[in-house]
Amino acid sequence: MKNKIAILGCGWLGFPLAQKLVKEGYDVKGTTTTSGKLEKLEEAGIQSFLISLTEEKVTGNTKDFLSNIETLIIDIPPGLRRNPNEDFVKKMKNFLTEVEKSDVKNVVYVSSTSVFEGDDTIPVFSESDKPNGSSFKAQQLIAVEGLWQNHAAFLSAVVRFGGLVGEDRHPAKYLAGKKNVKNPQAPVNMIAQKDAVELLLQWVKNPVAGIFHGVYPDHPSREVYYSAKAKEKGLATPHFNTKETSKGKQISSKETSKTLDFVFQHRP
Repeated sequence: MKNKIAILGCGWLGFPLAQKLVKEGYDVKGTTTTSGKLEKLEEAGIQSFLISLTEEKVTGNTKDFLSNIETLIIDIPPGLRRNPNEDFVKKMKNFLTEVEKSDVKNVVYVSSTSVFEGDDTIPVFSESDKPNGSSFKAQQLIAVEGLWQNHAAFLSAVVRFGGLVGEDRHPAKYLAGKKNVKNPQAPVNMIAQKDAVELLLQWVKNPVAGIFHGVYPDHPSREVYYSAKAKEKGLATPHFNTKETSKGKQISSKETSKTLDFVFQHRP
């Protein structure tokens, strides 16, 4: 069972993580909700499964997916942008029932720093701070984190990532040339895809229960950061609203770096 990993959700982050794990010598199982992606996973040396979660049930061969697995990585987005009223908690409860039937030893749930809500005081949130997010999405994520934490059947951890960026994905593209952009003085909380993969890999090698934050330790203001990135990428510079007070938050990853002996290497 040792060195056998299952990843629920081989998407933008899960797939490169699975590829990295395969290169490191792990036996990896991965899921997708799209049948056309099964071949891509197999070609990468990942045993592929077509599994999807709904509010009513889990569809797919979860028994074989979770069979003889030491570590399970859960990396599926709530999907609330597309279906804002969907109950992500119900979907996760259904999957948790399947995990409880298995012999999985370690579980890590990939969450988001959006469980924290900022304000005009620009608070700093550490791994030990209680989430205060009040939006529907934040409340869903907080509830799902609670499902996986402190479970008697397995060692569990929650990794909250900040804004994920990569060569093919950067929020500067969406802000390019926009007018009246809010919160110019709010700090950014970002992480590069490569660092996110390496952080999860570090956890897999040395599983530790608890809450972890994946956010690069530098936090320039939104105005400074996005203006610089627009120039770097040859995009139109966004124009910020400097008349209104900025609201935001800063996410600390100091406890994570210390506990996992992890150093962020890639500036987002």
